[in-house]
Amino acid sequence: MRSTLAERILTTLAADPGLTDRQLTDRVQGKDKPQQSVNQECRLLERRGLLSRTHRPDGLIGNFPESAASRPVPVTPSAPQPADKGTPATPFLSEDDLKRLLEAWLHAQGWTTEIAWGRAQGADIVAQRGAETWIIEAKGSGSLPAMRANYFLGMLGETLQRMALADARYSIAVPDMPQFRGLWRRLPVLAKSRTGISALFVAPDGAVAHEN
Repeated sequence: MRSTLAERILTTLAADPGLTDRQLTDRVQGKDKPQQSVNQECRLLERRGLLSRTHRPDGLIGNFPESAASRPVPVTPSAPQPADKGTPATPFLSEDDLKRLLEAWLHAQGWTTEIAWGRAQGADIVAQRGAETWIIEAKGSGSLPAMRANYFLGMLGETLQRMALADARYSIAVPDMPQFRGLWRRLPVLAKSRTGISALFVAPDGAVAHEN
């Protein structure tokens, strides 16, 4: 039986909380489809107490599952709260936001890309440049430190499972946030050198730092 729009919205937000109405529409209805029905359904779900519509640190309204584990501390566009204690707030990047920024960065360097948008199966990004192949697993900001740690470990596992091409590059891509930087620094050098996995740290302005 086909799932309802409300069910698809809640399932999508459970995996990637904080998506805007536009991002949700791209996921559950199709890229660039009208977002009015998703907006209306999200408002109904909010009235039913199943999700909250809260300003993200970047000032956009995100949709969050209404549970203690996933609800962010509300912030306003004029006074964003720090994402990590002692560091400036980092604008929220969903997984598709990050993929779009990375797509532009790769194209500027002469790569062509195949990207798995939303919940599509397969490698998140497969880039080609001549005889070179670059396979990249990507994750968004997440709403909690524990979620980011799980994202990081999950990406490493997914990357190892995709290592079928001996001559390809393999990388993980995450928002340029102190926690992700710290997780990468704590990964043993031996593990990095043996696997050949590198990290791409993507800033909201599209700048990308590549670390081996």
